Amino acid sequence: MSEHFAKPRTTAVILAGGTGQRVGLSIPKQLLKIAGKAVIEHTLTTFEQADSIDDIIVLMAPGYVPDVEKIVAKAGFTKVTRIIEGGSTRNETTERAISALGEGLAEGEDRNVLFHDAVRPLLSERVINDCVTALERFQAVDVAIPSADTIIVTRTHGDDGEFITEIPDRSRLRRGQTPQAFKLSTIRRAYEVAANDPNFQATDDCSVVLKYLPDVPIHVVAGDEYNMKVTQPVDVFIADKLFQLASTAAPEQADEEAYRLLLTGKTVVVFGGSYGIGKDIAELAEGYGAKTYALGRSTTGTHVENPEEVDDALSTAYAETGRIDYVINTAGVLRIGKLAETDNATIEEALKVNYLAPVQIARSSYKYLAETKGQLLLYTSSSYTRGRAEYSLYSSTKAAMVNLTQALSDEWAGDGIRVNCINPERTATPMRTKAFGQEPTGSLLSSEAVARTSLDVLVSELTGHVIDVRQQDPTAGAGQASGFEAALASVLDRQDGVA
Repeated sequence: MSEHFAKPRTTAVILAGGTGQRVGLSIPKQLLKIAGKAVIEHTLTTFEQADSIDDIIVLMAPGYVPDVEKIVAKAGFTKVTRIIEGGSTRNETTERAISALGEGLAEGEDRNVLFHDAVRPLLSERVINDCVTALERFQAVDVAIPSADTIIVTRTHGDDGEFITEIPDRSRLRRGQTPQAFKLSTIRRAYEVAANDPNFQATDDCSVVLKYLPDVPIHVVAGDEYNMKVTQPVDVFIADKLFQLASTAAPEQADEEAYRLLLTGKTVVVFGGSYGIGKDIAELAEGYGAKTYALGRSTTGTHVENPEEVDDALSTAYAETGRIDYVINTAGVLRIGKLAETDNATIEEALKVNYLAPVQIARSSYKYLAETKGQLLLYTSSSYTRGRAEYSLYSSTKAAMVNLTQALSDEWAGDGIRVNCINPERTATPMRTKAFGQEPTGSLLSSEAVARTSLDVLVSELTGHVIDVRQQDPTAGAGQASGFEAALASVLDRQDGVA
């Protein structure tokens, strides 16, 4: 048997036939924008980036295929091979997908197929990979999570309303999600048998296999709580907030030669480069062949809160090297205290340095970064998810950095400029020492570790992401948490007194 037959291709089928009526929209809910992108674009991005997925087919609501074609073209999704109209029901849509998947297959050839709701944009790559791995042993796979709620079975008695008839054992109950994964031959056979049933109807595909192919076991893969389905108006709000809070794992560190290849001849401008993280980034980049400008109040006399000095620094770097590839701002001030007892000068300093300066740096950097398709890198704090007492100025300006990152990454995407934000755990920097004094050895990240992760982000293709740098993971130099687990950890850290 050839290798092609031994290892079947894996196709993701994105089911996007919903109309959005329950959300009160005039357009399908999968085209609604959440966190700056259409819901379906978030979903497609996850499958595009999943190494275990070979190609993608989209089944779109009738009349809206051109909308998805535009999204795919703009985002550059190379795995999307077909966008076709779905049917009037979920079952009809699946049947159209099965028919499309069967075209061109040799006799006896099979493939893996994952059916996923387009309106589940928070799917993790972990779940995708688990489904594909499970298909090595099983013909049908579902994704589910335990039910935290007690489930009741009711019956309506006339005008008296509903009454409980049964309360199933919650320990055995699961809430189904997608994707649902199958061998193509299995799901095709299930629908062929179902076609002989005049009363056939089903809301998902595993139930079709369960009913019409009862001898086929359906394996269950653990899902994720945040793999939610955007169905009700409140779901739109929740999903948007989850995207806002979610952080991303840093890319894998390149080897020394890769750093040199990616950075040699590039120009890196670092505001806040006098000491700490900024100084370490500049030194690392320079060591790999970049021309770096480490700018700071105490070394070059550069005041980030002064727009003219920012403009002068950037124009000088451009005049001397003919390009600016990366602009980084690590400058910041940490002032702790009750707002009612804070004087005007302190408030003004915090707003100028922590908020207005990054805004000015971004605005001044735009023309240079558009020319090189470069990147702007900003910094936030774990307190951005929710401000704490006596940190009102610092926390609110750091939250603004996340919003600024997400807004500019969307605004500048057409220009090829990437914008990201680093969210370090407590880090040993002069700014922190000044605020808190000496802290126990080993309780803080090193500025060098944060700088190394920052460099990884600079040479990556990421944009619009908040990248957590954490200490817990012993397998990485700085330790990286990822996704929504990192967002949760950030909240818990804040309760333990992390600034």
